[in-house]
Amino acid sequence: MTGAWSPSSWRNKPIKQVPSYPDAGRVEDVEKILRGYPTLVFAGEAQRLRRELAEVAAGRAFLLQGGDCAESFAEFSADNIRDTFRVLLQMAVVLTFGASCPVVKVGRMAGQFAKPRSSDIETIDGIELPSYRGDMVNGMEFTEESRIPDPERLHRVYNQSAATLNLLRAFAQGGFANLEEINRWTLSFVEDSPEGERFEKLSQRIDECLSFMRACGVTPQSTQQLRETEFYTSHEALLLNYEETLTRKDTITDDRGWYATSAHMVWIGDRTRQLDGAHVEYFRGIHNPIGLKCGPTLDPDELLKLLDVLNPLNDPGRMTLIARMGSDKVRAGLPKLVRAVQREGREVVWSCDPMHGNTLTSSTGYKTRPFDRILDEVRGFFEVHEAEGSYAGGVHVEMTGQDVTECTGGAHRITEHALADRYHTHCDPRLNASQSLELAFLVAEMLQKRRRAPAVELREAS
Repeated sequence: MTGAWSPSSWRNKPIKQVPSYPDAGRVEDVEKILRGYPTLVFAGEAQRLRRELAEVAAGRAFLLQGGDCAESFAEFSADNIRDTFRVLLQMAVVLTFGASCPVVKVGRMAGQFAKPRSSDIETIDGIELPSYRGDMVNGMEFTEESRIPDPERLHRVYNQSAATLNLLRAFAQGGFANLEEINRWTLSFVEDSPEGERFEKLSQRIDECLSFMRACGVTPQSTQQLRETEFYTSHEALLLNYEETLTRKDTITDDRGWYATSAHMVWIGDRTRQLDGAHVEYFRGIHNPIGLKCGPTLDPDELLKLLDVLNPLNDPGRMTLIARMGSDKVRAGLPKLVRAVQREGREVVWSCDPMHGNTLTSSTGYKTRPFDRILDEVRGFFEVHEAEGSYAGGVHVEMTGQDVTECTGGAHRITEHALADRYHTHCDPRLNASQSLELAFLVAEMLQKRRRAPAVELREAS
């Protein structure tokens, strides 16, 4: 792709997965108002995340990205934001302490309101209506009025994202993330689970370390890293008209580039990664760290062409490749992509999305994801990278701090018949807090194994 880029140049390209608004004039009016709104994030924050992701690309850190499948207006509350943030903190501590590895924390929060759909039409009892595309576009209720795309929803998305970001910054920097408070992070419904008990033992070890450090004069009061944490936001940039209104030129730093200020990091979905499409056109011009979902249909040559367009300077930290193959395809489909990237010397972060390729419909009619398949895809992801000599740099999961029953299996052994107990998702099934912690412990063990391997090989060689 060549030619001049602007925040609106995507409008000259073919586009997929966008709503058909009945009133174009109303859409233009909403866009005009949004252009006058303040940025949600700052260019300097996105630049800092890009530097941290460069450390991940170099194998010196690990990316933890997680949050809601699709945020909703109905479930918006301080408690839900706090509980999801709390579980992500727990997962990060498990990974950091268990694997002696810095963890870059990125939430699927404060902007993840739109979802691509496999069909434009949903049919129930013979009635056909437009598919639900997330609260950013239309309503979940199966009525003709609710399913009409409404551009006024973009205002609410902006306002809810701003409020979520404000609270996340307060949690990250206002004392909630203080390591001395680690014993308060465990949610009540997780306390008696095997993962809760494992985390309690881990927190006791961390308390012992903190006691030693205090004796040496290193305290949260004297060391910022012990009382605060860096936390970033991300979402799939699906509705480009919304993204365009919040694309701003950096006038403060020496970068002087254009940034999507709706989030620190945005990604292209597996359904919208067409080389000549609108989404790739938009993404090639913004300076944020960006992601690209890589499904089983992605060809290695196509991936390299996308990298040529999206990261022509091969800058570390710019590009995160998020593999979402499915547990039955990851071991056969991922190696060819990894080899192509390795062969061409591309600087990328490899992350594993073990959720989207493992979705099925249960015998009780609920869309679900078996936890054993999720774990198996993560294992396969690590096995492939170990075999290819590359670095498995992250995980990307749909999860929540709520006590939901949406994914079968896990330590609590959620059955298909138990899905109806607390099935609250507005779109796809999410891991609950207990399952999220179980996944974190598994990843920490695999990171430990990987980091020990070079030392073992060195001893054997000598």
